Amino acid sequence: MTGRLPSTPFLAVDLPVLQANIDATAAWADDRGIALRPHVKTHKSSEIARMQADAGVARLSVATVGEGEVFAQGGFDELFIAYPLWIDAARGKRLRRLASEVVVTVGFDSLAGARTLVGTGVRGLVEIDSGHHRSGVAPAEAGALAGLAAEAGLEVAGVFTFPGHSYSPTSRLQAAVDEGAALTTAAQSMRAAGVEPGVISGGSTPSLAGLADGVTEARPGVYVFNDAQQWELQVCTPEQIALTCHATVVSHAGGRLVLDAGSKVLGADRPAWASGFGRLLDHPDARIVILSEHHAVVDMAGEQLPPLGSTVRVVPNHACNAVNLVEEYAVLDGGRLVDRWAVSARGMNA
Repeated sequence: MTGRLPSTPFLAVDLPVLQANIDATAAWADDRGIALRPHVKTHKSSEIARMQADAGVARLSVATVGEGEVFAQGGFDELFIAYPLWIDAARGKRLRRLASEVVVTVGFDSLAGARTLVGTGVRGLVEIDSGHHRSGVAPAEAGALAGLAAEAGLEVAGVFTFPGHSYSPTSRLQAAVDEGAALTTAAQSMRAAGVEPGVISGGSTPSLAGLADGVTEARPGVYVFNDAQQWELQVCTPEQIALTCHATVVSHAGGRLVLDAGSKVLGADRPAWASGFGRLLDHPDARIVILSEHHAVVDMAGEQLPPLGSTVRVVPNHACNAVNLVEEYAVLDGGRLVDRWAVSARGMNA
């Protein structure tokens, strides 16, 4: 399809850049002999997941049962819920239904959590903490937990981690080293307990280039789009950014740019190390310095201000959060609208 672009603000996907990102990461994984199980909480789109499948991806990672339900309906038959779910009666009913339709694996980091998974038809992966200090057990404790979970009746397929401390300009590459050491320790611990870790799963977009030998699968998510965080961490170049928010210049108050895209479309994430609330793709030195619900104030770093009524392309700090705030993508090729894709798993937070 072709047609008129939506009114701003809207999220746009640059189709050729998206395809190039998907193909490059698929080729990287293939060269390493690593299974790519991308985390689709980033894009929440059946169309983009199908592009990943066309590039050789056979399995997906999701964050919630709801996301799993959406992608199962979209034809994907092997899903990993990369989260230590706690199963109550309602969630258990949904999980059993999902596991009767597709292969489902679920994370756990406690024996109590593992016991809630027994009888649902899913497999489990032990979650370990490789340095992010969020969820997960210490790597050396993985074997004891895996053994107890197996005794309770859960099929334990392996181990996983998320090296979230890779989201730092000072520890990005060290996080990959930490991840490799933690997964090695965990795998050894599991084998000593009599549980073979057939799946050793890791990987984040910032640490992917340093993924350790011995990891069997990688779960990056943001790589399909990239965002201002990846740009600032030097994980990507501006030419590799596939997701932008098109915004209109509505004011030059105070000698700065004021845009009609605020936190309700860009998301409000700003890590302590980030230089702004977002960036402008075509003005690399500019930064969003104030972000309100419907205003983004941009310091143009001495550049001439784009005229009132003109459109600029904003790179959100965190693509995943921006995506969950909109209902659809405008799909562009060479600046022309060629399609609209629903954010099909938007709001599937449970």
